[in-house]
Amino acid sequence: MHVPPPQGHDGADSGDQATPTPDLEPVSVRLATAEDQAAIEALYLGGGEDGHLRGNDTGADIMHMADAYLSSDGTSGFWVAEHDGEIVGMIGVQRTSADSADVRRLRVQPRFRRRGIGSRLLETAIDFCRDNGYLKVVLDVRVERGPAIAMFRKFGFTHAADREVGGRQTLDFYLDLYRDPR
Repeated sequence: MHVPPPQGHDGADSGDQATPTPDLEPVSVRLATAEDQAAIEALYLGGGEDGHLRGNDTGADIMHMADAYLSSDGTSGFWVAEHDGEIVGMIGVQRTSADSADVRRLRVQPRFRRRGIGSRLLETAIDFCRDNGYLKVVLDVRVERGPAIAMFRKFGFTHAADREVGGRQTLDFYLDLYRDPR
């Protein structure tokens, strides 16, 4: 399988070729709350390629975000990036076993891509995994998401496998935190 070469910027779910823009002044990353549900759903629904989500993606975790990510035991989490009161990005971490977690739902609104928001969200998720003692972090991405693939590699993720999901080629990545020197 040919994996597209890095294109030099971050931003999962970005297919546009916009020109790089400077970092936004006040972008904060914070833990999502139930009050963010509508904005998170809108970002999820608008985050598919050309507005189309994967055929096998029910969105059940997004529609029931509190149950899926905001557990009382703190083993999963969901964060949003906010600019001037508007949610412009999101990412989730779901515990899959005592030692591992999946990074899911990384999205940045198209007009806010290439500004470091995707990297900040991914860094938040990885730090959460470290803090919770997870040894492995797993994620997947469609092969056409070159900028996201470049970002994952920048963070040290390893390409593990290729598979077809809903007629599209998907790449599986993992990050071993037990080898992480931090």
